[in-house]
Amino acid sequence: MEHEYSSHSIAHRRTASLQNQGFDCDRQDLPSPWRAYQSGVVPTEMVPISRLRLGGSPRTGDVSAEHIRVLARAGVPMPPIIVHCGTMCVLDGVQRVRAATLSARDHIEAQFFDGDENEAFVLAVEANTAHGLPLSTADRKAAAARIVLTHPTRSDRWIAAISGLTASTVGEIRRRSTVEAARSNTRLGRDGRTRPLDSSEGRRLAGELMRADPDRSLRDIARAAGIAPSTVLDVRNRISSGEDPVPVRKSVPAPRRPVAEPDPLEIMRTLCKDPSLRLTEAGRTLLRWLDAHTVTGEPPVADVPSHCAAAIAALARHNARFWSEFGDRVSDLDDQHK
Repeated sequence: MEHEYSSHSIAHRRTASLQNQGFDCDRQDLPSPWRAYQSGVVPTEMVPISRLRLGGSPRTGDVSAEHIRVLARAGVPMPPIIVHCGTMCVLDGVQRVRAATLSARDHIEAQFFDGDENEAFVLAVEANTAHGLPLSTADRKAAAARIVLTHPTRSDRWIAAISGLTASTVGEIRRRSTVEAARSNTRLGRDGRTRPLDSSEGRRLAGELMRADPDRSLRDIARAAGIAPSTVLDVRNRISSGEDPVPVRKSVPAPRRPVAEPDPLEIMRTLCKDPSLRLTEAGRTLLRWLDAHTVTGEPPVADVPSHCAAAIAALARHNARFWSEFGDRVSDLDDQHK
């Protein structure tokens, strides 16, 4: 008997499955539901292709017919597509649907997503950015611009992680968007925490609450003032030192002249001379790893075959994100020792 693909029945089955596997559908600390689909906890089922709509993908350009023919001839199991159960739009896997149709199949394996259309778009962007045929830069920027409008309180880094862009690029997109004029004073970060862009008022309120009740806990004051406990601790320390709870803003320095790019070979030579690295096994292991992954010279872009360009671009963007996150973590270690 044919399945009934009503949004209510599908939503109930998908939500119950995710919650049973430890994925709370209302939590905000996950970048998107994509993590649940990566982990394989979302059930799959065979869906009639005739019931599907192909309008949910963030990809604006057409994929070559040759690519679809390659998928159809591959003869290997492909990942299930992801379908928005409210609209039956294909969020991830449009090319797999076209390849299945080309192979004269009338059903395809699918996973369903239950949520509003804005959340469905977020899932579609992250899924198409994370695997398969990469989105173009134009598609990723267009997707980020839409997410800035539909999720204005989300941080630039959160949107960057979803769209495969840098946080600075998302910040520039936000500044050009209409949401900038009416922006909130808070941002919801990748960890689900809401943080103020300007904590001045929260600091002043925290100072007043401390003076009114010196025994009140830092966490209680933090909740009442809408700032982090670490900020409340700084306010208490400043008050104890006779300072104002709000630090004096430093004047913005004049723009710096462009700094020359560092020479990676010179950096490696300097690191190799450092006794803390070259005289320890862990240090030598790190040096070998850095030497193997350090890039020098001009990339041979002209030698890239056109049919490999998208895959190589995706690999380059992945490596760029990895190195950026690695650099942030190392910088954090440097800050902790200062």
